[in-house]
Amino acid sequence: RAWVKEPQEEKDFLLRRQKRLQQCETCSEEEAKYRCPRCMKYSCSLLCVKKHKLALSCNGIRDKTAFVSVNEFTDLNLLSDYRFLEDVGRTADAAARDLSVHRPTTNKFINYLRNRARRHNIILKTLPIGFTKRRENSTIFNKKEQKFYWHLKLMFPHCHAEYTLKRVPEDKTLTDILKPYIDPVESDPVVCQRLKIYTMSPQSDVQILMKIENRRQNSTRYNELDASRSLLDNLKDKVIIEYPTLFVVLKTLKNDMVVLGQVASEKSSRLGKISYNKPTVHKRE
Repeated sequence: RAWVKEPQEEKDFLLRRQKRLQQCETCSEEEAKYRCPRCMKYSCSLLCVKKHKLALSCNGIRDKTAFVSVNEFTDLNLLSDYRFLEDVGRTADAAARDLSVHRPTTNKFINYLRNRARRHNIILKTLPIGFTKRRENSTIFNKKEQKFYWHLKLMFPHCHAEYTLKRVPEDKTLTDILKPYIDPVESDPVVCQRLKIYTMSPQSDVQILMKIENRRQNSTRYNELDASRSLLDNLKDKVIIEYPTLFVVLKTLKNDMVVLGQVASEKSSRLGKISYNKPTVHKRE
């Protein structure tokens, strides 16, 4: 005989279940006020929301393409799919209107970018069509605003991570560019966790380098950039192949990147020590 719950017992069971579900699943102490759209976890405060994102590597964005079985498919899922298709349509329409996607690949356009860069004392070199860097480069020059919007790649060697940025204005400082990645307050929680070694280090230890092009393979050198200055100011008097690639390193950690200028100073200091310790030889008359 199947066991059947009494009406009052079933009501108490549902109340206990509802209370258990509405309890914060991070601290298990307070009543839940929020529910993550992606992993459906309950949280009671902003602090618990951030903790659950770090613990589960959750970005908090609802997965619109998640599988839903036919038995669980509701009118809300249908409405969600309809809105998702509308978003896809808007994105496709925006891409069709985007000049950077349909920019001409003729020599005239490439020469125009080179000439505009040359006016800022930037030597911009491009690769033949078919190369990966040529294909992914989204750098444009806005004639109305009279400024570059650069395709930029950020490399974090100590964490083996890299990020690609598009449409970075030339007047934006390197500090503002790096804030969403290494700033302990303004960075994304998921990115902050991955780049933890950077966010936990003082800003004075962060060093931004850019590879010097057109050097022999066994003599690779890097220029140190000024984080307080704009991207344009840091790119002046430098050679760029397609787009800038910035290496973010920590001074306190050992790396194989040799900065131009430091080698000369180290050599001069060593020579100074040698000349200082060298005994004086007096010639006999």
